[in-house]
Amino acid sequence: MTRQIIQTDKAPAAVGTYSQAVKVGNTVYISGQLGFDPKTMVLKEGFDAQAKQVFENIKAICEAAGGSLNDVVKFNVSLTDLNDFAALNEVFIANLTEPYPARAAVQVAALPKGGVVEIESILYIE
Repeated sequence: MTRQIIQTDKAPAAVGTYSQAVKVGNTVYISGQLGFDPKTMVLKEGFDAQAKQVFENIKAICEAAGGSLNDVVKFNVSLTDLNDFAALNEVFIANLTEPYPARAAVQVAALPKGGVVEIESILYIE
């Protein structure tokens, strides 16, 4: 199978040696997204604002890949504080419909650029 690189200016540009997403067959792997505004590349302030921006970024990449948030089958979430878990659930509820995808959430010591939440995603597009 061939790999297709997915890129959109509606999500933050990759700032390292990675792509926003890679599509192989019907599966799309979206790199971890932080709460950066894609136009200014400034990190949003606070957990809620960052989490909402992360979902906007993931949504834009899903659409660039030919899918939507409904096509996500797995989320991997990294939080710098597990006390934000309840607020994270509220952001998921606001952005997703049942049946919900699989998800893992872990607390990490730190995230790049001072972020407080990072989410990576896997989509399956039929």
